[in-house]
Amino acid sequence: MLFPGGAGRPPPLNLTHQAPPWQEEYKGQVNLHVFEDWCGGAVGQLRRNLHFPLFPHTRTTVKKLAVSPKWKNYGLRIFGFIHPARDGDVQFSVASDDNSEFWLSPNESPAGAQLVAFVGKTGSEWTAPGEFTKFSSQVSKPRRLTASRKYYFELLHKQDDRGSDHVEVGWRAFLPGLRFEVIDSAHISLYTDESALKMDHVAHVPQSPASHVVGRLPQEEPRADMLRPDPRDTFFLTPRVEPSRLEDVLEPCAYAPTYVVKDFPIARYQGLQFVYLSFVYPNDHTRLTHMETDNKCFYRESPLYLERFGFYKYMKMDRQEGEGGDEEEVQRRAFLFLNADDFLDDEDDAELLDSLEPTEAPPPRGGLPFPTAEAGPVRTSPTPPSPRGQATPRRSRALSWAARAAHPLPLFLGRAPPPRAAAEQQPPKVYVTRVRPGLRAPPRALAPLRPRGPPWPPFPGIFLHPRPLRRVQLRAPPRLPQSRSWKTGSPQATELSSTGRAQAAPGSREGQARAPGLVAPTVDPNSSSEVRPVTSFLSLSQVSRPQLPGEGEEEEEEGDDEVAQDSEEAAGPALGRWREDAIDWQRTFSVGAIDFELLRSDWNDLRCNVSGNLQLPEAEAVDVVAQYMEQLHARHGGRYSLLRIVNVEKRRDSTRGSRFLLELELQERGGSRLRLSEYVFLRLPGPRAGDGDGESPEPALATPERPDGHPELCRPLRLAWRQDVMVHFIVPVKNQARWVAQFLADMAELHASTGDSHFSVILVDFESEDMDVERALRAARLPRYQYLRRTGNFERSAGLQAGVDAVEDASSIVFLCDLHIHFPANILDGIRKHCVEGRLAFAPVVMRLGCGSSPGDPHGYWEVNGFGLFGIYKSDFDRVGGMNTEEFRDQWGGEDWELLDRVLQAGLEVERLRLRHFYHFYHSKRGMWGTRSQKGPRKEQP
Repeated sequence: MLFPGGAGRPPPLNLTHQAPPWQEEYKGQVNLHVFEDWCGGAVGQLRRNLHFPLFPHTRTTVKKLAVSPKWKNYGLRIFGFIHPARDGDVQFSVASDDNSEFWLSPNESPAGAQLVAFVGKTGSEWTAPGEFTKFSSQVSKPRRLTASRKYYFELLHKQDDRGSDHVEVGWRAFLPGLRFEVIDSAHISLYTDESALKMDHVAHVPQSPASHVVGRLPQEEPRADMLRPDPRDTFFLTPRVEPSRLEDVLEPCAYAPTYVVKDFPIARYQGLQFVYLSFVYPNDHTRLTHMETDNKCFYRESPLYLERFGFYKYMKMDRQEGEGGDEEEVQRRAFLFLNADDFLDDEDDAELLDSLEPTEAPPPRGGLPFPTAEAGPVRTSPTPPSPRGQATPRRSRALSWAARAAHPLPLFLGRAPPPRAAAEQQPPKVYVTRVRPGLRAPPRALAPLRPRGPPWPPFPGIFLHPRPLRRVQLRAPPRLPQSRSWKTGSPQATELSSTGRAQAAPGSREGQARAPGLVAPTVDPNSSSEVRPVTSFLSLSQVSRPQLPGEGEEEEEEGDDEVAQDSEEAAGPALGRWREDAIDWQRTFSVGAIDFELLRSDWNDLRCNVSGNLQLPEAEAVDVVAQYMEQLHARHGGRYSLLRIVNVEKRRDSTRGSRFLLELELQERGGSRLRLSEYVFLRLPGPRAGDGDGESPEPALATPERPDGHPELCRPLRLAWRQDVMVHFIVPVKNQARWVAQFLADMAELHASTGDSHFSVILVDFESEDMDVERALRAARLPRYQYLRRTGNFERSAGLQAGVDAVEDASSIVFLCDLHIHFPANILDGIRKHCVEGRLAFAPVVMRLGCGSSPGDPHGYWEVNGFGLFGIYKSDFDRVGGMNTEEFRDQWGGEDWELLDRVLQAGLEVERLRLRHFYHFYHSKRGMWGTRSQKGPRKEQP
């Protein structure tokens, strides 16, 4: 096996002890392997590349140990033999931008290679070309070499997207005063000749300590919550309760959700707006909390507010003992405790406010009319999906806890404060006292903060004085032109750095902690300048000062420190009277409990790509499970007892009820642990509904209703999933040898780890030239496979359609798949559970890894707009018409959205869930599908 350890695991240490036969014509060059489009500047990041060291993008040779391709985001592995010119002690040195490592063996065996010199370990270290003595690690200890022997060496180099890339190895005799010289073609030779080998031939590639991690690394704490163990990951291995034993537990009922858009005309690519999300319990930690430093879309806040004040709006400062009852003092203690409406993004006010309660139906959004339940819902058009190949824009996106409603939600989400009379209501105030000389800022200075409509202050209603401040004449002594930077080293700059900078803006880290206790400066009464206190959210840099005589308009946009310096100079003798803020370490505050996960609705959010699966409240999940277990005990006389709730998934329908997938771990009396995994329906009281196919409900199906009028569980008809159904993975390929080998290894590992033989792999090959795909498919240890060969250019739609046509059983599942996917162990079980013939199709959300990221360190985003990974029964696939092979003949990108439109119009639901450990690898597009490479260095990264 090419990857005996499986995908995502380091292969076992299998070093190459014996070098292949060497020939005299190998002299004058060495082997060079290139790993393209992989971010980072550390050699350790190169080792984390999925294809290192067996499957480089390029195999070539080089005639000197000095390479500078003038490229970015790549890694090099140069290996071969060194032939010394004479006997003696030799020192080696390596120089590079960025990191590099030079390994040397005491003989010709790669297994004996030792690290003798390197540049850096973190990716931030680098040297100039020929700078062989910058770091002590660059120069090796003297090595005794013999001219009659050859020595295996290996040079690893990693370059990021900055700097002038280069790597070179020099050597010198261990004598005083000698300089390092680059090792040239006269003293090197090939390890082996690779010119006649295909890309999937890897037996000759040397595996040395340089390319492997020797020994086991200590167990590290998971970098993301999603990597922590979860019972869902292995629950499929638990034996399942026979479905026949569960048929009579609940009364049968018709299942016809109102959100199905069967036969309802929708515009092209509008199907994305009709895909609803399911709620999950317990928390599966698919929310990318480790990525929120790059994307804060979970919190509906003004970006300017978050930058300046953090989360002070969620806090209410407590009153200290001995404080008076002064209203202004109490208001000051309630620092930044403002109306939430002041901080909503005006561009998102009407379009992106979600429902406050996840179990309620979301209000219709303006635009298209909202039809009745019988006609099916019409969702208005949100932001159109981004073009294929582009990441979802990362904008400030958050939740609806601050939605504009008739009865606004209390800020603390706890007990609402008692209502006050209208006359007693005061506008929100905040007291951040600053010294502002002269006139107020002209309106045009604040215009950029609001791109549409008339200019208005960034936060309405925050100024203390309702009347305009009277004008103040500012008299400043003339000053000589000088540098405007506080780093000039002048006496004023020095004083400012020690005193003025103590008045940090609220946006800084110091300002966030000190803002509640800002103290107004003491002004010298003898000073000719007159100042007035002004209350504002903005730092001094955002309050434009009046121009002094002789100043140009370009000085209005100076930074915080520069404006502060001008104010210091204008204050004259008051410069030395500033006082530092006192820090009150005993100040406490009140805060209400808030869970943003429970505030999201089931509308498919196409803009926030770090949010995970919707969270189902615990009380609701427990209540449904308790009802089911009550019926189960009544039917089987207490034969099964509940051990734990492993997974509950809810699809909401506010008109007719909610569908649940219950996955429970049960203990059979006198037996072993069993798995219960069944769909149930919590039907709302009311008239009976048809099954959605135009048929009337069956007379025997009465509406289940408890005496108290609450909804009761029933068994939805024709919504049972099959555990042993065959799943066909269909993948079109062309010139992707390294990825085909990885995919086949993953499928073989899936078969070995699960023991599941009810799946097959169908590869549709468009005349690949870099490997024999059919031979690799036969060599892989798969339970079933098919090889289909097509001629011509790569066509994704035609390839997928050819793979589906090769499936004979219409009652089996076809999974339209990509080649660059890392599958979790429970992928087969997940596909089967969420595909029901005539009812459900499955489009799992994959996490698209970023450049330089791996499953062990997943940084990236959820592909919320992608539907290329799609599971559906073959009978349903044929019924909707299959792939659009005519329109998407010479291109791809959009064919999955077009298929989604037809699947929804055929009356199927599309289940959309984020799967743990389900990744799309970052990969280079160079050379893919037979594309031609451009001449010269590449200008941009794909």
